[in-house]
Amino acid sequence: MTKNSVQTSTKPPIQLQKNKLVLVVSRGTLDAIYPALVLATTAPSMDMECDVYFTFWGLKAITKKGIMNVKIGSVGNPGLPLPNVIGMIPGMTEMATKMMNSRIKKYWPGPYEMLKMAKDAGARIHACSPTMGFMGISEGDLIPEVEDIVGASAFLGWATDPQAVTLFI
Repeated sequence: MTKNSVQTSTKPPIQLQKNKLVLVVSRGTLDAIYPALVLATTAPSMDMECDVYFTFWGLKAITKKGIMNVKIGSVGNPGLPLPNVIGMIPGMTEMATKMMNSRIKKYWPGPYEMLKMAKDAGARIHACSPTMGFMGISEGDLIPEVEDIVGASAFLGWATDPQAVTLFI
């Protein structure tokens, strides 16, 4: 095989062994929201049921104000190409968010559009009831795509299903 040739696979298409995806989104940053939303839009296209459970800081991302202001953390984020100390400079979070959004928009729509795509594809969006109380978030603060407000017992019901794959993001 030459250096520039493309290797093709002779393997058969992926055969899924499980038919449910359960995602826990506990961080409300761009680098947490997008992986969850990419999976939540992909799973239904592969005939998988999908439940996305937003809890703790991830819950902020499904509020009317939060979904339009998702940022990337510039401090303590080893994946960013910035030294940690630079992230502490005032305005760096906004600058890093602007930089990240300009790169993201080449590949995906904004977080709210991605969430609507996931919902339209069949993913179910859930808000964590204990976290809502903890953060002082009311049902009226949530975006309309949120299907319900549930507690840990509902999540554990989905997560312990033998046909489920559960991922924490």
